[in-house]
Amino acid sequence: PGGRRCGRPEAVTGYSTDGSRHVYRGFSSVRIDTVVSADGTRFSREVVEHPDAVAVVALDSEGRVALVEQYRQPLGARLLELPAGTLDVEGEAEVAAARRELAEEVGLAAARLEPLGTIWNSAGWSDERTHLYLARDLETVGAPDGFVATGEEADLHVRWMPLDELVTQALDGRVTDSKTVVGALRAAALLRGDRRADADADAGA
Repeated sequence: PGGRRCGRPEAVTGYSTDGSRHVYRGFSSVRIDTVVSADGTRFSREVVEHPDAVAVVALDSEGRVALVEQYRQPLGARLLELPAGTLDVEGEAEVAAARRELAEEVGLAAARLEPLGTIWNSAGWSDERTHLYLARDLETVGAPDGFVATGEEADLHVRWMPLDELVTQALDGRVTDSKTVVGALRAAALLRGDRRADADADAGA
């Protein structure tokens, strides 16, 4: 899973967009597309345009993952999540955004940062995608220069959880944030592959 990314899927023949109009423009924008299917049926779909995001599975030497409890206004509740955020700095590369969010949200830097692929957050209504990373060889750092947490980000609570337990909670429904579920499962799969490769190398030595 370490090398997987998702770009734009191939266009599906038989569907076309016959006009779009924006009904709201902001950090997220909303447009309404007129879609024409293969049989000529026309219908409208609302699409939320949103910048890409990053999320980081930060794994320490004890096998624990750094998580944040964050208030989410659409739910009116806190969720347990991976450190994450949008690519909201102009020209910023995905890996740089991952390092920035790791420092901003949990005060960590990583000597090793490996890609865990990309997911579409909710392809039925939004074009947002999240790039996932596994961070290892962690050290504590201060907040980036000039960074001041505001809003709900000023009220984050950092929690540490063993990766195995995070996977268990992702599978049994106690952890419900989608990027956190996928990130935990992909990180665990990558680490199992690493251990298997090490074991094969030892056996062949």
